[in-house]
Order: sequence, then structure tokens, then C-alpha cells
Amino acid sequence: MNGLVLAGTSSGVGKTVAALAAVRALEAAGYEVQPAKAGPDFIDPSHHAQVAGRPSRTLDVWMQGVEGARRNYHRGAGDICLVEGVMGLYDGDGSSTAMVAEALELPVVLVVDAKAGMESVAATALGFREYADRAGRDIEVAGVLAQRAHGGRHADGIREALPAELTYFGRIPPDEDLAIPDRHLGLHMGREAPLDDDALAAAAEHVRTDRLLDAAGQVPDPELGTDASSSRQRGDTGSGAPRVAVARDEAFAFVYPATMERLRERGEVETFAPTAGDPLPDCDGVYLPGGYPERFAGQLADSAALSTLADRAADGLPVFGECGGFMALAETLTTADGETHEMAGVLPADVEMCDRYQALDHVELRARTDALTATAGDSLRGHEFHYSTADVDSDARFAFDVERGDGMAEGRDGLTEHRTLGTYAHVHAESGAFDAFLDAL
Repeated sequence: MNGLVLAGTSSGVGKTVAALAAVRALEAAGYEVQPAKAGPDFIDPSHHAQVAGRPSRTLDVWMQGVEGARRNYHRGAGDICLVEGVMGLYDGDGSSTAMVAEALELPVVLVVDAKAGMESVAATALGFREYADRAGRDIEVAGVLAQRAHGGRHADGIREALPAELTYFGRIPPDEDLAIPDRHLGLHMGREAPLDDDALAAAAEHVRTDRLLDAAGQVPDPELGTDASSSRQRGDTGSGAPRVAVARDEAFAFVYPATMERLRERGEVETFAPTAGDPLPDCDGVYLPGGYPERFAGQLADSAALSTLADRAADGLPVFGECGGFMALAETLTTADGETHEMAGVLPADVEMCDRYQALDHVELRARTDALTATAGDSLRGHEFHYSTADVDSDARFAFDVERGDGMAEGRDGLTEHRTLGTYAHVHAESGAFDAFLDAL
């Protein structure tokens, strides 16, 4: 499966809309498109999935390593893969878009905001191309997809100004129906705010699919047995496989496809929706992903599943909660409007929402002791992005020291009680965390 990376000059240039228009254009031309996202984002991939009709692959060199990113890429399927970048092409010291493109050995299509530019679009693109050599990046900026560009003289001026080594891949016309609303963690999720279908189809008509296909490159096959979870990847999935209950609804929406795949490869998975009143399934362990528990705090406070979970956790049922999942496992959750709701009460912490983000970074955790997702001394890489703070009991126990990032309290993360673990860090299946979790069931 050949692929391309769609990178931006900066955040806010319209990468997501450009990626969705390119997906739609390729589909209209008869090709199956596998979407992907550079970086640890959960929200942009939800828009990819809404348009492409298949899960978007997460590609992050910090969390997965080079071989892990290649493995995750090759888990996809289709005729071509389009990888949407994160921030600007060279931005990010943990896993920039340039680092992902270099790891995958894929050409880059630069999304440039052309709203107030014409020949300057060509100058910007050429600068990004030449900077790759200066920065020691082994990547090729193949050309430009002009965002917010009108037709006629505007498009002609951009195209004619491009030097021979840069391809014109088309344009995305300005259209207010192509705007995606946002909130505190980023854009609205794909199911909440899908782009207007007619507007997206109209934009797709201006994308040069023939040139995208000609420019696409091949990702090398990954080496086997080099990732953190390789020692467990071929676990037995026979009749004794563990049964994992996974919360999946609007409050617990942040799940990497690879995580669900890994859980299903080695165990049985049953999903449940706490906000819809679903009971806790019969299971050997529970996984509560991140999401927006603050938006559904009232429903979670009344959730029979969380009430049952509190009792089961006290009896020793293994429970792993990431970020929003941790918040649901806390004693209380106070929303931004000051309302306090009782949560599951498994972990000794009170969580409060803030009006700006409290952490945003790739993280590295070192296990202080054996925990659900690691053994003592293990290092786990992930990321954190949250708008809440946690007031933790003075005698609380933590599973991890934070070697990079903010964590939960004073350089620590992984609040633990009984056999329950709650972290602000999100981890990927390539880290081995979910293999360790399954081994503990």
C-alpha cells in the first residue's frame, strides 16, 4: 500500500479538511483509502473514519518507535494511505510530522494556507523543501495542496510560481461549510460534527488525484520482534482467553484502533456504554479509555456500571483507566461550571476541570513497582493532554515516576488502589502496556 504524508506549515492551516477532501477525491476516483494520523491525536482520526469508513491509523515515533510505526501502518488496508500530519511539518520534539515521514520513507504534500498569498505560497513550499536538508531530515517535500485558494487567477498564480521540483496537487476552495467546530480538547468528534457532504465533494473536485497517486511512496516492511510487546505478541487466544470489558461511548471515545485489535488478538472483548445505562459485563478485567467524562458527569454519577465497577474493583477485579477513565474512577469530578458529581470512588482523588489545558506533551513513565501495565523498572512511552487537575490523598500510592511530562502529582503518575490503575498518560499497544494488562488477568 503506497502512501503520502499531508503536512501543514503550522497548526490551523486546514490539514484535516485538506486530508478529508483528498480522501473523498481518491474514493470518487475508485480507490480505497486508508487514513492515518501522525501524532497521538484521537479527534482528527474520528473525522477520517467518518469520511473513509474505516479506522484511521495512529503513527507516532515517540510512542511506537520506527518499527512500531511501520507495523501500525501495515495493519491498514487499501490502495493508498494518506497520513495527516500534526502541527507544522517540523514542529514537535517527540514525534513531529517530519519524523513520521522519515520513519515511513514517504513523500510529503505540503498544505499551505493560500488565503492571502499567491507567489508566496511557492516561496513557502520551497523553503520547507530546502529546510529538510539543512535540518538533516531525509524527507522529500513533493509539492503543494493549496488550502483556501480560489480558482482562476489565484490558482494559476500559485501553480505557475512553483518551481519544477514542486508539484501542484490542487486546491481546497474557501467555503464556510468546510469549518469544523472545536472545544477544549480540539475539534468536535467526527460523529458530532461531520463536514457538509456536498461541500466536501465540491472541494474534492479540485484535488489532483492522478498526481497524488504518482507521488505516493512505499513504506518499508517492519522488522519483526523488535517492539516492547514482542515477547507477548503471540500469546494464546484459546478458550482460556481473558474477557475484557471496554467502555465505549461519548464519555470514553479516545481509543486507538491498535489497542482494540491487540485486546481482540489475545482475548475476548465486550464493549459497554456507561452513559447509556449499560450494565458492567461479566469480565476478567475492565479498560476505561479517555474521552469526555466531564461532559457526561451527571450520567456517569447515575451509572449502574460504575457502581458495580466500584464493588468489583474492591474485590480485586483488574481495572485500567486512562485520563478520562481515571477521572471516572476518582471520588468526585467537578465540572468547569462548578458542579461536583460523585464518580466510582475507586481511586483516592478529586478531579476538577480547568479553563485551560494542564498538560500537553509526550510522556515517559518508569514503573516504581509492578503494576497492571508494566513490571518494576519498565519504561512506558505515551502522551498526555488534559484540562483537569487531581487532588490526590496524601497517602495515595503511585505506580510510576514521570521521566518526561507532567504526570498527576509531583512527578508521579499511575494512581493505584486494589488492582485498579488510573493514569493521565495514554499509551499505545506498541508499548506493551496492554499485553502486560492482559497477562495480569
